Amino acid sequence: MEIGVMAESFRLPFKEAIKLASEMGAKGVQIYVSKGDFTPDNLTPSGRRDLLEFLSSHGMRISALCGDFGGHGFGKKEENDWKIEETVKIMDLAHDLKTRVVTTHIGVVPENKEEEQYKVLKEAMEEVGYWGDEKEIYLAIETGPESPETLKSFILEVGKESIRVNYDPANLVMCAGADPVKGVFTLGKWIVHTHAKDGEKLSDLDARTIYERFAEGEFEGKWWEKHFRELPLGEGRVNFPAYLKALRETGYDGFLTIEREAGENPTEDIRKAIEFLSKLLREL
Repeated sequence: MEIGVMAESFRLPFKEAIKLASEMGAKGVQIYVSKGDFTPDNLTPSGRRDLLEFLSSHGMRISALCGDFGGHGFGKKEENDWKIEETVKIMDLAHDLKTRVVTTHIGVVPENKEEEQYKVLKEAMEEVGYWGDEKEIYLAIETGPESPETLKSFILEVGKESIRVNYDPANLVMCAGADPVKGVFTLGKWIVHTHAKDGEKLSDLDARTIYERFAEGEFEGKWWEKHFRELPLGEGRVNFPAYLKALRETGYDGFLTIEREAGENPTEDIRKAIEFLSKLLREL
């Protein structure tokens, strides 16, 4: 396993963030491409080559692209035509940028397969998965709003080789109240990328309510601070030694991409996270 960083977590200009990540010892970077300078429409063929050359000059490569459009993910049928079209463009961008992984939140997968939202999500993932299979690019669903068991069942129902998992252990702790170590054994076959993040759950509010309120924009009022808290690696409820051991036992050998969405000093938190993970990897 190798250590990566989500570029946006530094909250700095991109090139400055990459230089810092490289100096800290990271080998990979995940980039948001659903908005900003790196969208498929904004990044020209020469710009794509220049980006790869810049990363290579700092000993870095792309661990995954983040193609998250926010809101309800693919949970609203009337939005899915354009979201699927943009996702396919991002898959082509992933190919050009030498990565096979695009991550996203798709929305909350209901436990009840008869719910309309389940059917809408399944239909969308079948279409995205068709293109992913054609292009040999994974769409990795980020864990969090549903249990690992529900997500596994959903992926099996979709039945596309390219529909996989971006495993975020902190999301499972903070929102679903699930055991992230046990979840690795449930989803191990489908994990193609991970986020290295930590946190704790503070209330009994269910994950579906949390995600649906996020989708409606209620996070701006910071109501969520009463329900969960993201913390620096090693300070939350994720048992990282056991978690990394579980990843190793299930055969995962990809990136541990540090994501820091909170805190007043993300650069220092990322530095400590790289040191923390490096030590644990040496001890595995």
